[in-house]
Amino acid sequence: MKATIWHNPKCGTSRKALAILENLSKVDVTVVEYLKEVPTRDKLAQLYRDAGITPNQGLRIRGTDAKERGLLEADADTVLDAMAAEPILIERPLVETEKGVAICRPQDEVLKLL
Repeated sequence: MKATIWHNPKCGTSRKALAILENLSKVDVTVVEYLKEVPTRDKLAQLYRDAGITPNQGLRIRGTDAKERGLLEADADTVLDAMAAEPILIERPLVETEKGVAICRPQDEVLKLL
């Protein structure tokens, strides 16, 4: 099985989710450090759609200025534009497999995608 993780190596939860994926021999993992390789707006929209959540639900609030910028109440297009421009606003880790997409918080959520 293939899995792609949008990863931040400074995030403990992201590191733990990646470790779970890497420790399973049946998983071929692609790691995308999303702060360096920013996903496109269209890719983000597809990921959230496939996860069954809104972009607002994928918005990282802690450690960002999302609240001050009014993004908590903003429409999905505004949130996606902000995330594409400033990827720190993307909640992590996002994992995509053939079974679906999820924000893997806590990290054990990744097991549901395998």
